[in-house]
Order: sequence, then structure tokens, then C-alpha cells
Amino acid sequence: MAVERNKRLLQDLLLNPGNQACADCGAPDRDWASYTLGVFICLNCSGIHRNIPQVSKVKSVRLDAWEDDEVKFMASNGNSAAKAKYESKFPAFYYRPTFIDCQVLREQWIRAKYERKEFICIEKQEPYSAGYREGFLWKRGRDNGQFLSRKFILSEREGVLKYFNKHDAKDPKAVLRLEQINATFQPMKIGNPNGLQITYLKDNSTRNIFVYHEDGKEIVDWFNAIRAARFHYLQVAFPGASDADLVPKLTRNYGKEGYMEKTGPKQTEGFKKRWFTLDDRRLMYFKDPLWKHILNTNRRRISGS
Repeated sequence: MAVERNKRLLQDLLLNPGNQACADCGAPDRDWASYTLGVFICLNCSGIHRNIPQVSKVKSVRLDAWEDDEVKFMASNGNSAAKAKYESKFPAFYYRPTFIDCQVLREQWIRAKYERKEFICIEKQEPYSAGYREGFLWKRGRDNGQFLSRKFILSEREGVLKYFNKHDAKDPKAVLRLEQINATFQPMKIGNPNGLQITYLKDNSTRNIFVYHEDGKEIVDWFNAIRAARFHYLQVAFPGASDADLVPKLTRNYGKEGYMEKTGPKQTEGFKKRWFTLDDRRLMYFKDPLWKHILNTNRRRISGS
């Protein structure tokens, strides 16, 4: 039967080197495919593709019936060909999400690639590659925990990210040096699917600010604008370094986070619950997950909980 023959052909296509992982996130399972784009994808990414039906239409490789011309299209395309087409002008600094990354990163990556075609037309990369970005983000307040609209300006020329407490304020509330910034998505911690944690140094102490934007594209553009600015800074600071050397230094996700109980240097002090973060080779702790600044990290006895 043609149906069974087509299923066997699709299974053979999955064995091709370029098709052995999801085209969008690298997940090992690629039991779905976009028969309009010619890519094999995982279950999670197929859900995102379903949300852009004007661009991508998906089927299960194993469960759905396939027409002969659909199988021929998959055979003449595939993940490698799609990458060459849709990522022909992919900028080195842009964050390429994997299957362990949050939904907003994976969704905007897929939309940027196939729907907006940002990696085919360099002009469409201007929102995060121009070296200057200005806009409003919801920032968590220190005292009451409420999120308030704050004006942010990223200036590659000045080497800073700054924000203002009032929309018409002339002087910024804080100025963050680009060489000291890290940004990582923290939707569960912040309680918003587009939540972004920005970490920086002030007076040799680690500080955090927590922000989000209602629009997934906006917050991901901010994230990649920070990466682009840091990339260009590092290119100047380390002129002999390759892109492969610089890209891992743009932003980093934390190795581990969670609560542990700690006591002070005196044995008479009781244990207190603290939020610990493993950042590269540094172990930091905070009063709670959304605490603004790091607490003292002198020698402490720590017990797991």
C-alpha cells in the first residue's frame, strides 16, 4: 500500500545525518514534520509550528497518512537544506535555543526563522543588532514586589544598559555596564512566561533586576540586543578571539538553583533557609529567589534540604 510505503520512506529519511535531531531545538525525538517547510521536528516544536499555519503545516511521521508529493518534498529538502536556506545570515550572537530552554525562546526562534525570515534578511535584525534600543519593560520593585513600567535604554556606544524610574526622568536610576551584565530567562522564578533576570555588579556586589514584557518578541529582542552589545564589546576587548570563543561568554544560564539551609560562623546560630545559585564557578546565596542583591558569601556551613 502507498500509505505504508510512504511511512517507510519517511523512516529512511529520518536516518539521514541532518535529520537525526529536531531542526529547531536539537531534541533527539523528531516524530513530526512540517510538510510545507520540509523539516523534521519534535513534538514540542510541532505545537509551535501549528500556531503559524500560514507558514507551516505539520503531520506525524508515524501516525498520519502522507501523500506521495509530500514525501517527495521532504526528501528533496530536509533539515540541512532548511538550515542553509533559513539561517543563511544567522548572526553569531543570536541565542540558539535547545529543547531545555523556555517556551518563549523556542517560540520566538521558530517565528524569527520561518515566519519573519530574520536570518535571510539582515535588515530584519535591526531591533537587536543596531547597537541602540529604547523601550519600556515591567520591572519588579524592591519593596512591595509589584511590577512597574520602567524605561530602559541599551547603548552600545556608551557601553551601558540603564533604566529610569520615571518616564520623563533625565537621570537614570541605575547604570549597568555591559561588560558586567548577564541575562537569563527565569519564567518560573519570576512568575511570568516572559520573565528575564538581569544580573550585574555594583560596588563589587552582585545585583539582580527582574523584568518582563507582555510581547514575547519584545523580550527576546531585548535579550538578543544585550547579547549583540556584549559580543561587539568582546570583539574589541579580545581582537584575536574567534566567534566560537566569544559566544559562550555573552550570557549564561545558571548551573543549579534551589533552597538550602545555612548557618553562620558561630555554632550557636540556627540554620536559615536561603536561595542558592551556582553561577559558573561561583556559589551565591540570596534571602529568596527574587532578592535584589547577593548576601554575604564568607565561609558558611551548609546543609542540603
